[in-house]
Amino acid sequence: QVQLVESGGGLVQAGGSLRLSCAGSGRVFSNYAMGWFRQAPGKEREFVAAISRARRYTEYADSVKGRFSISRDNVKNTVYLQMNNMKPEDTAVYYCAAGTIPTSAASRYDYWGQGTQATVSS
Repeated sequence: QVQLVESGGGLVQAGGSLRLSCAGSGRVFSNYAMGWFRQAPGKEREFVAAISRARRYTEYADSVKGRFSISRDNVKNTVYLQMNNMKPEDTAVYYCAAGTIPTSAASRYDYWGQGTQATVSS
């Protein structure tokens, strides 16, 4: 089992920044690829970003490329999502997930956090 806890959400104005964190515990964190997903009210959960176990590979949704950056610290057992130049359409609950490969497919992740709310005002 891997337990994941997100933090860092909040309210920010359009053009502002937030940094989300996801702390992992339980099994060896560095054994897992990590992903970030988000879900806005009335919408399906969607992929945001993913990172491989050794940080060599990252992947981003087209909607966040150039604005968001995923990173991880395997010593601190934490994955981050730096969100810059945020837009109102980025408003959502953000979830981190752990799985065997870095992928945009939510079904490939085995463990999920409880989510953290990020709200962008116009």
